[in-house]
Amino acid sequence: MEATIEVSGARKRFGQTLALDGLTFSVRPGEVTGFLGPNGAGKSTTMRAILGLDALDEGTALVGGRRYPSLTRPLGHVGSLLDAGALQPSRSARNHLLWLAHSQGLGAARVDAVLALVGLDSAARRHAGGFSLGMRQRLGIAAAMLADPPILLLDEPFNGLDPDGFVWMRGFLRSLAAEGRAVLVSSHLMSELEGSATHVVVIGRGRLVTEATVAELIARASNGWVALRTSAREQAMAVLAGAGATVAVTGPDALTVQGMSGEQVAQALGAAAVPFAELSPHRASLEEAYMELTREAVEYRAQGVSAPTAGE
Repeated sequence: MEATIEVSGARKRFGQTLALDGLTFSVRPGEVTGFLGPNGAGKSTTMRAILGLDALDEGTALVGGRRYPSLTRPLGHVGSLLDAGALQPSRSARNHLLWLAHSQGLGAARVDAVLALVGLDSAARRHAGGFSLGMRQRLGIAAAMLADPPILLLDEPFNGLDPDGFVWMRGFLRSLAAEGRAVLVSSHLMSELEGSATHVVVIGRGRLVTEATVAELIARASNGWVALRTSAREQAMAVLAGAGATVAVTGPDALTVQGMSGEQVAQALGAAAVPFAELSPHRASLEEAYMELTREAVEYRAQGVSAPTAGE
């Protein structure tokens, strides 16, 4: 089975709510693709449609060129984690996986292997209902990997993990892609995706906003911004704003500047005798790039709170 996910012209309405509005994107083998969008953008609906849990009104959602419901022993084709709490709490972690394994013709040896893979071998016989959220996430990953599928869909897999878990998850996702799998990961933790994803699909209000590599997205958001460090922040802001630049505060002694080159910034500050210690091109974060892209697509925003611009 080819390790691809292809969503084409997907439309889905729930009553008066249009959840997906002609969404099209693809996930290729050998890549971790971050699936990003504000709350209500349609990410969960899309993942459910790929897995055949929600029927599309129009369009297609294919895995390896086929509809998920047509697959025989689907866990061998697609592994998924949509809800870490979807388990029988009185079952042990091992029995939870054994139940799934038997449905796919797999034995206990594979169950023990995936428990070790996610670091739960020592907790295998504990009731899953007593697990922390991070442990339930690991158990969900074990279930997704049970039949060694070439395609994986993971919804918010970083939730509940401790710092060691973040490091493990980033490396784990990268290793899956290195093995040639197609991995689609939905998350609001941009810093974690920036360290693990190679590509991103950004959606808003059920539509595609952009599909690009992480490097391309960050380069776009970084374009034209200059990072400045100065002990005279207020004076520097006044001088640069007076010269027509857009200035944003990023720290007690740090600013980002748009509308002037680094050379122009240095000349303006030098002419006004404003000291500065550092001047360099600003590299935006994935979060900054995302916020800029989705500024008009946020449906649920607290009153009086505006999205920051790149560089803030």
